[in-house]
Amino acid sequence: MTETPAHDDPAPAIAPPSDTHSALEVAWVALKLGLTSFGGPIAHLGYFREEYVRKRRWLDERAYADLIALCQFLPGPASSQVGIAIGTMRAGMLGGLAAWLGFTLPSAIALLMFAMAVDRFDLASAGWVHGLKVVAVAIVAQAVWGMGRQFCTGRLRATMAILAALAVLAIPTTFAQASVIVVAGIAGWWFFRNDPISSAVHHNTVRLDRRIGIACWGMFFGLLVGLPLLRFGQPGGVLDLFDRFYRVGSLVFGGGHVVLPLLQTEVVAPGWLTEGQFLAGYGAAQAVPGPLFTFAAYLGAIRGPEPNGIAGATVALIAIFLPSFLLVWGALPFWDALRTQPILRGALNGINAAVVGILLAALYTPVWTSAILRPADFGLALACLGLLMIWKLPPWAVVVFAATGGQLLATVP
Repeated sequence: MTETPAHDDPAPAIAPPSDTHSALEVAWVALKLGLTSFGGPIAHLGYFREEYVRKRRWLDERAYADLIALCQFLPGPASSQVGIAIGTMRAGMLGGLAAWLGFTLPSAIALLMFAMAVDRFDLASAGWVHGLKVVAVAIVAQAVWGMGRQFCTGRLRATMAILAALAVLAIPTTFAQASVIVVAGIAGWWFFRNDPISSAVHHNTVRLDRRIGIACWGMFFGLLVGLPLLRFGQPGGVLDLFDRFYRVGSLVFGGGHVVLPLLQTEVVAPGWLTEGQFLAGYGAAQAVPGPLFTFAAYLGAIRGPEPNGIAGATVALIAIFLPSFLLVWGALPFWDALRTQPILRGALNGINAAVVGILLAALYTPVWTSAILRPADFGLALACLGLLMIWKLPPWAVVVFAATGGQLLATVP
């Protein structure tokens, strides 16, 4: 049984990678995203789609959804991995590094500064911080709408998306999300395996040799096994710090808030910092843009043993993100060829529909449930959505509007 998808409008031409200063171009665009992408990993995917797919056309909708599907399978922060993959596709490994630096450094620096004055701030309860949570509702809603129109054409795909949303809402665990993606891939292979590959799809070339991919996989597993042996008998030192954060970055699936209990075990249990210090940093991490994994910079800076401060923050930050680079660079050289195969293409059709459903479920929880607490919040979210979808304002301007609105609403009883 197959279902023929509706004909989409002709896709706009994909902007070819520039041979000059392409890594700097990636860094600049990623830096703007790193300064304005509030709302957590799901919202980040909405910001990425707007900037990389709709505005700059560095890749098409289908390639973007394929990258999301790939990064859902990999451990680590999915939104950061998507950014690294896009930067790599644009400007090689240097582009991947540039994408990570631009997106990560603003929040990492902010959390490092907060660690140096942790007792002076109470950002978690600020009105403007709540406004940033509200704007995430609009960002994610826009992403769900746009990706739904692209990947949920026809009754079968739309039904798969709804079933995926229902499943992850009923069982809100990372294992459930992974299971939904696997089941959707099998269903997509069965129902869509004979669908033709659309001529409108632009497959972006990945600038990595397969030998590099194999080397990255070898390094990933080598460090995972070798670091505990290297740091044996050196508790609290730089190798101990690097090993703990590398292991967290290697083994956590789902990214985002899922990493918090693992980090708590690694830094609070050995007495490196108190529960109060840990929670203070977590509150500050909610107030800054960019990936939540930059919480590692705060933890590395404030911990008791040496290295701490700037050195500790740097070691912890590199360690927790290094697995993401190795996994993405290990997968991309093979992914570009595999995703064009008819059988896998059918599986990806099902996975893409399921990803829309997972995003839809995330729109409700945690995005909606943590932000829309009263009618005024809903009104602010609706205004943000109108500014994004009707007036076509850039996301950074809508973020400023939401933060201002949140601060004003905080003064209303």
